[in-house]
Amino acid sequence: MKINQTIIKKEFSKARVQLSANTLDMINRELLMTVKRMAQRCVDGNVKRLTPELFYVALGKLNNDA
Repeated sequence: MKINQTIIKKEFSKARVQLSANTLDMINRELLMTVKRMAQRCVDGNVKRLTPELFYVALGKLNNDA
């Protein structure tokens, strides 16, 4: 599933929470910062190709103990 603005809006709507346009922009910036942190963790962990087996590295976990 790809996350887009419609999906974000629907999730908040299901929770009966209204979002302003500025708040949606802030959510998008937060998501981008999270992805950038994950990418940097891969660099720090010397991961050249992120696979499902190595996803724990991007999450910042020290080992693969789920």
